[in-house]
Amino acid sequence: MARLRTYYNNEVAPALMKKFEYKSVMQIPKLDKVVINVGCGEARDNHKMMEAVMGDLAKITGQKAVPCRAKKSVANFKLREGMVIGAKVTLRGDKMYEFVDRLFNVALPRVRDFRGISARGFDGRGNFAFGLKEQLIFPEIDYDKIDKVRGMDICFVTTANTDEEARELITLMGAPFEK
Repeated sequence: MARLRTYYNNEVAPALMKKFEYKSVMQIPKLDKVVINVGCGEARDNHKMMEAVMGDLAKITGQKAVPCRAKKSVANFKLREGMVIGAKVTLRGDKMYEFVDRLFNVALPRVRDFRGISARGFDGRGNFAFGLKEQLIFPEIDYDKIDKVRGMDICFVTTANTDEEARELITLMGAPFEK
C-alpha cells in the first residue's frame, strides 16, 4: 500500500475533519484522480516523437499512456481531425498516491530556483492544475536518452467542494505551495 495513502488516512483526514468541522467522515475531501497530459503538436509530422512522449509518460507514471487526438481540423496549424497530438495518463488508487509522493518529495525539489507551486491553479470547484516545463526533473528520465525537453500539465481532481478545502487537502499531502 502506498505510504501517502496511509498518511492520508491517519493524518490528513482527521486534520481536515477537525478544521472544517464535518459531521460525517464521508464529507472529508479526498484525492479522486491525477491526470498527466503532454501536448505534442510536432508529432503530426514525426510519429517517432509521439512514441518517445508516451514512453516518457510510462516511465514517469508506471502506467501506459493513451494517445490524444485532435477534435477539429485547423488549417493554420496543418491539423486534421483525428491526428494524434498528445498523450495522457489518468492515475487512481495506489499508483496515484505513489506518483504524488514522488512528485512532491523528489521531482519538484529538483526544479532549478524552485520557490513553490503557484496557488492560482484552482478552478473554483476544488480541482487543482499546474504545469511543468521539463520532464527531466523526474529521476526515471535519463538525460542522455531524451530527444527534446517537453513540459506537462498535471491536474489533481478532488472531491472537495471549495478551493479552500482542496488547498488544505493538497497542502497536507505535502504540496510545496509558494508562500
